[in-house]
Amino acid sequence: MARTARTARTARPAERTPVSLTVRPSAGALVPLIGAMGYAEGRFAHSAELALPTGAAQLLVNLDGDALSSSPLRGADRRTRGAAVHGPYTEPALIDPAQQRAVVWVAFRPGGARPFLAAPVCAVRDALVGLDELWGTDGAVLRERLLAAMAAGGPATGLRELEAALLARAEHPLEPDPAVRLAAALLDRGTPVAEVADRLGWTARRLARGCTEQLGLPPKRYARIRRFQRLLGRVNTGHGAPDWAVLAADCGYHDQAHLIHEFRALAGITPTAYAPRSRLERNHVPLGG
Repeated sequence: MARTARTARTARPAERTPVSLTVRPSAGALVPLIGAMGYAEGRFAHSAELALPTGAAQLLVNLDGDALSSSPLRGADRRTRGAAVHGPYTEPALIDPAQQRAVVWVAFRPGGARPFLAAPVCAVRDALVGLDELWGTDGAVLRERLLAAMAAGGPATGLRELEAALLARAEHPLEPDPAVRLAAALLDRGTPVAEVADRLGWTARRLARGCTEQLGLPPKRYARIRRFQRLLGRVNTGHGAPDWAVLAADCGYHDQAHLIHEFRALAGITPTAYAPRSRLERNHVPLGG
């Protein structure tokens, strides 16, 4: 059944401040692949929130309950057990804040998820895929391993256990493709796709294939989502009401109307309805109710 996002609003005063630990990988082999990983816990008064697309893949483990779910605004719910890979999304999704009461997460760098998947990253695009499907028994027992490690030594011990699991499950060499990494960095800065291909000495077809396999998204779509993320970064570092016309020009949109159209497509709400959980959690937008 089609879903329509309700108007977003700021968190209620009754919500408890979340507790979190964010670290870089301690294993050197994982540093080029993982931007950050961490543990977060908290209670939220709102019953639903929007998760906005970032262009990256994540690994999530719900330690509070053995379930994860994600629902596109239009289409069927995605449900798994409590450990899953959240592929690169091209649209906003509704998620349940109750599943974030105690969660371990890994944010992969561009192309960083590829060594841990048997198939190209595009195979998990717009999907929430259980680790039991991807890793078999190793994926099915990961949540229990993390719970035991957390009980023994707290979040830091749990994250080290997760690093060990990732190192053991690598399907490919732990070396990101340097050309695709460069392509992602150029696209992230707003470099036109044709210019990126020229910089790499690649044909447009080769660039599309490399980005789709390693990033999970074709270059134009990846660039579109990263432009949206640049916009959110500007909105959340500014003071006062955003000047959307100025932001449209600065972030590479044709005009304010183009910005509004893209914002609706990628966030499911208008720019003026955008009110994230916090400046640091700009991709989590609480919904009323």
